[in-house]
This record gives sequence, C-alpha cells and structure tokens, in this order.
Amino acid sequence: MEAIRIEALRKRFGSVKALDGLSLAVETGSIFGFLGPNGAGKTTAIRILTGLARGDEGRAWISGVDVMGGDGRTARLIGYLPQDPTFYPWMTAAEMLDHVGRVFGLAAAERRRRTGELLELAGLAGAAKRRVGGFSGGMKQRLGIAQALVNRPAILLLDEPVSSLDPFGRKELLDLIEGLRGRSTVFMSTHILADVERVCDTVGIIDRGRLTVQAPKKDLLEKYAAPVFAMEADRGQETALRSWTESLAPAPWLDSVVFPEANTVRVLVNDPAKAKLELLASAVGAGLVITRFELVKPTLEDVFLKLVSKGGN
Repeated sequence: MEAIRIEALRKRFGSVKALDGLSLAVETGSIFGFLGPNGAGKTTAIRILTGLARGDEGRAWISGVDVMGGDGRTARLIGYLPQDPTFYPWMTAAEMLDHVGRVFGLAAAERRRRTGELLELAGLAGAAKRRVGGFSGGMKQRLGIAQALVNRPAILLLDEPVSSLDPFGRKELLDLIEGLRGRSTVFMSTHILADVERVCDTVGIIDRGRLTVQAPKKDLLEKYAAPVFAMEADRGQETALRSWTESLAPAPWLDSVVFPEANTVRVLVNDPAKAKLELLASAVGAGLVITRFELVKPTLEDVFLKLVSKGGN
C-alpha cells in the first residue's frame, strides 16, 4: 500500500520552476530518502504534502486522501518537522508536547501519557522540566520529532532534519529516526548522502523539480554504480585536473566522472583493468601531480553525483 503518491506535480515561483512534473510513490512503513541538491524542489514538495502550499498542477495523496482537497483531512495523518523548527523558549519540553497535544484535542490523561512516551523515545526524559530555550540544536531537533509524533501520525515528513547539526547531534537524531522503522512511514528530505545510506530503505533523487530516479537503496548501487578510481591532485591543479578529465571522454572504459571536491576526482569505469593501466599514465603525461590513486568501493554519493550531473546540473 502507498503512504504517499505524487503525480505530475508542478509549482512555479515567478519564472522559477520549483517542481516540474514531479511524480513518485512511497510504500507504507518505509524510510524514504528524498535526495537532491539545494534548490532542487525538496522543501516545496514537502510543503505541498503538508498543505502549507498548493501545487499549480498535478495531484498528491496522503494515505489515499487528496492533499489538495481543501478539507484538512490529511493534517491528522501526518507529523511534520520543518528544516528550522521553532519553539516557545519559555516552555519546558514537557509543556511543549502537552501544548501540541491540546492543539490536536487530546484529553489530559492522553496528553500526559503521550508526553512521557515521546520524551522517553526522543531521549529527553531527563530534560522534561528544562526550558527549551536552553536546549542544544540536537535536543531541539529531537523534540521536533517528538512533537511531530504527538498525534500518532501514519506518516512523518522531515525536511532536512540533520543539516544544521554537529556530528554528535546528527548521530542522535539518526538513531531516533532509525528507531521509528515499522512505527511510521518516514519521508526525509536531505542532501547528506551518508545519512541516506545509513537509515533509508528507498531513495528518490530529485533534480530541478523532476524525479531523476527512484529505487531501493541497494538497487541504486547495483544498477548505477560502477567501479571507481579515486584520484587526488596537488592543490592549485584544480583547473588542470578538470581539463584532463574532459580529455578522457573518448575512452571506451570510461563511465562517468564526478568531482566531490575541487582537487579530487572519482572516475567511474566499466573496465577497471584497462582503466588502471591508462589513467595514471595519462594524468602524469598531462602534468598532474597525483597524490592519491586508488580503486575504491562505489558509494551512493557516486550514483547521486553521476545522475545529477547527467541532468545538466
């Protein structure tokens, strides 16, 4: 059964196409990684799913209910964590969750029960009586997920939930998201590849408002990842490195080239043995000082950069 379905969704802001015919489907119970570069349309899609924005064209459903129906029925089916959640700083964590419970019309006994359960789930039981204004970024994000779960939603929409956190805060939040597996369908937008690799079952890659590909994570790597040579040149040779990679285009063993950083390149190949013989000799012949040359395991980042670059980004 599908928890979320989007068909041919379009949204413009002036001359900018935020969504350009986006279509996707998310299975119930999955953790779905909605992956794309900044400005790809991730937040716009989530705002439409929450009912905070309307599409210009197309359709979208939450658990079979039309989100553009205008009757607000989907509001009780979802929990939402925006990219930068805000809270009343004078409230304690327990008071904040109780307040959200009131908004959803929960009885006092149910509010007390849900507040205790969710503070425990979010690892905030020891901070129940602390004012939210004194919380760290990671604690606020965990409280944000807790408030999104107050109404026992079938679907949790998370917009870049870890983008502003330090490594420790990211780990805490990803642990929490992973713990929701099987409890709710999680739709998580992000541009952080490692987070998707860690917690998501299925990945959809969006670029310039369109879905580039959607598949189970393991299938993406099997279908699109090729053997990779990681190469690094001396600082100051960035322009020469890019010029050299452009000269590789006719090589029959070349699949694609991605640049994770200015002076590094990951060369995806379909014939590692032949590529190994030719790559290093070619680079040195072009005057490059190569400080790293290694055959490495392909990652989701390689697939992402390959597919997004093919889209012309």
